[in-house]
Amino acid sequence: MAYYESIYNDQELSHRAKVVYIYLKDHANKEGTCWPGIKTIAAGVSLSRSTVKRALDDLVRAGLVEKSRRWRKNRSLSSNLYQVREPLIKAASKRVKQSKLTAKPKV
Repeated sequence: MAYYESIYNDQELSHRAKVVYIYLKDHANKEGTCWPGIKTIAAGVSLSRSTVKRALDDLVRAGLVEKSRRWRKNRSLSSNLYQVREPLIKAASKRVKQSKLTAKPKV
């Protein structure tokens, strides 16, 4: 549970994005990549396909997931490839920014 603590405590991240992030992280390989389809994610987390798409957009904007298209040999689209980023980096950078903002100036 400690691993996801920064995700749980992120007040800027929507609940749908948190659920989808955890799903992607649980299905990612050692390098942090996975390629489930939108329909598969939606079924896995009991959300609609539209909600999953919005959640993925939230995660991309937050810098927690990179999304890239995959193509089949016949040039048709396949499922997207997702690179899941570590949430701890985001939480740590927020703490640094906050500490700089709240630090008292040296006199």
